[in-house]
Amino acid sequence: MTELPSTVATAPASASWTGQVGAPSRLLLLRHGQTALSVERRYSGHGDPELTDLGRRQAAGAATRLAAVPGVAAVLTSPLLRARQTATAVAEATGAPLVVRQGLIETDFGDWEGLTFAEARARDPELHAAWLGSEDAAPPGGESFAAVGRRIETERAAVVDEFPGSTVVLVSHVTPIKMLLRAALEGGPGILYRLHLDLAALSIVDFYPDGGASVRLVNDTNHHPAA
Repeated sequence: MTELPSTVATAPASASWTGQVGAPSRLLLLRHGQTALSVERRYSGHGDPELTDLGRRQAAGAATRLAAVPGVAAVLTSPLLRARQTATAVAEATGAPLVVRQGLIETDFGDWEGLTFAEARARDPELHAAWLGSEDAAPPGGESFAAVGRRIETERAAVVDEFPGSTVVLVSHVTPIKMLLRAALEGGPGILYRLHLDLAALSIVDFYPDGGASVRLVNDTNHHPAA
């Protein structure tokens, strides 16, 4: 079993060296495991593919790792099947209650759902170029990154309010997790395009009651099954 880094421990009582006060809500951000669409590098938003065999093994590896974290208060998951399958494995391993949260759903890619990058660009060249350069642009019939950001900020505030000083697992998707990391880092839109998150990767963020935050881990895949 992979040795757990100290960053996966439960939320500390304080972190005065950062200037923050009080016990943070520690969010263990886990991306779902592999699906057939991720293998083919296709836009996968509100579509609902299930995990592949490898995806299930990735979920099991994450579950085993997170089972070693004491005091997990809840496992919160996107409503989409790939996330729920991943979250179910984690909830069973940790013994924490599983709660579906609509706000953790992936970006709605609209008419680009199921297309490859090249196919979407060929279909809507001008819009696709605009989408790559502005978080306010949206796929046809879909959702802009700016809209996702507002949704995720509402969800983040609700989770921190509901689980003060607690450790919570959030099982979600690329864009929501990037938005949470971006909020913690107070970063600009470039983070959305330059930050890579692997399937079933773990990131950790502490959000403090005074509004501060501390990113403790990003895109860790030490729990992945051997190739």
